[in-house]
Amino acid sequence: MLQKFREHINYNFPFLKDKKLLIAISGGLDSVVLTQLLYKLNYNITLAHCNFQLRGKESDLDELFVMNISQNTCNQIFKINFDTNNFAQKNKISTQIAARELRYNWFQEIIIKHQFDFILTAHHADDNLETFLINLTRGSGLEGFTGIPKINGNIARPLLPFSREEILAYANENKLDWREDSSNASTKYIRNKIRHQITPILKEINPSLLDSFQKTIENLEQSQQIIEDKVIDLSKEIIKKENEILKFNIDKINQLSNPKAYLYQFLKEYNFTEWNDVYNLLTAQSGKQVFSKTHRLLKNRDFLLLSKKDFSTSPKISYQINKEAEEITKPIHLTFEAVEEKSTLKKETIYVDKNLLNYPLKIRKWRNGDVFYPTGMQGKKKLSKFFKDEKFSLLDKENTWLLCNFDDSIIWIINCRQDRRLSAKTDTKNIVQINLQ
Repeated sequence: MLQKFREHINYNFPFLKDKKLLIAISGGLDSVVLTQLLYKLNYNITLAHCNFQLRGKESDLDELFVMNISQNTCNQIFKINFDTNNFAQKNKISTQIAARELRYNWFQEIIIKHQFDFILTAHHADDNLETFLINLTRGSGLEGFTGIPKINGNIARPLLPFSREEILAYANENKLDWREDSSNASTKYIRNKIRHQITPILKEINPSLLDSFQKTIENLEQSQQIIEDKVIDLSKEIIKKENEILKFNIDKINQLSNPKAYLYQFLKEYNFTEWNDVYNLLTAQSGKQVFSKTHRLLKNRDFLLLSKKDFSTSPKISYQINKEAEEITKPIHLTFEAVEEKSTLKKETIYVDKNLLNYPLKIRKWRNGDVFYPTGMQGKKKLSKFFKDEKFSLLDKENTWLLCNFDDSIIWIINCRQDRRLSAKTDTKNIVQINLQ
């Protein structure tokens, strides 16, 4: 197996040579073999072990075992203890998902802090088959049937073509020790149920099951690539980026042969799970929205607007500006300059009568009940009505900052419209020019 592994990694993972590699090691058969193979091939490896504290003393013995391995294979090991059950309960997720989130988040922290190039995990061909079958039972799109990716960002899985049988044979031939996880024998978890009850029957029906499965995966990957190429081409026509917001043209989506399928392809990387709600936005009233853990999708007239979740939009948040300030950079970049007369006429610049300013000034978000006296108009106007007339989307409103006096009266809807009450007149002696940079 060592020679086969050498040829495989040289051909498919040549970029790993001379890189700084972090191996995720549990102490089980697969990660022990991966460590030994890379050690024998003189790769620059360091081990990382998570103690999830799920199996009492057994988990602690796993940790000691891995520490002993590190003494013979590398100069350094990272280890950490997690209160996995508490994390799972707190976040209302399963223990398995909690363990996955904890370990991968920790791996990425190590990567950044210690400047590793790649994380290597010991997933193999049987793991790939089990994942395929799990996705089959739960329902999945095509990408769920293309298997565990060989490369996913900075995570590499060089053991994927090898079967559990091959890995076990190598360990026995080389008299390697490893730790058995007693929970792997339980059929309480769906993966173990598939491993112990389903795949043995499938292998009995077809002794070459893993080879056939690998060919199927390759075919599905090719089909998936065709889809991705098509989606990229369509994205150029359907999706436009404005600042940090992606705008999806609803009319053009509805003209596609299968709008739902394409919408899923456009949005699948943004962590949405309630897909029926996402699809319903195509026909929903303007203002309807759907959230994922990281993003928000908003229906705004003829478009779906995608943005990252923003937790700084509370109307309670405000930033003060002292009288002496000539410039601020938070939450936005403004400059304040005394001038003798008005010159530049553009929405990024206003001129105010300094004698009417009530310091400290404030920058804040809009609130229900806000009113102002717009330049170029008679009387006053509710801000909510102004936004509606100007066709502001919900995102537009949330991303708009107000410059206000200390008493919260509005001086400027920044980059949009000034309040005329404080505007510098022809006879104003003390003029302040305020610029949005």
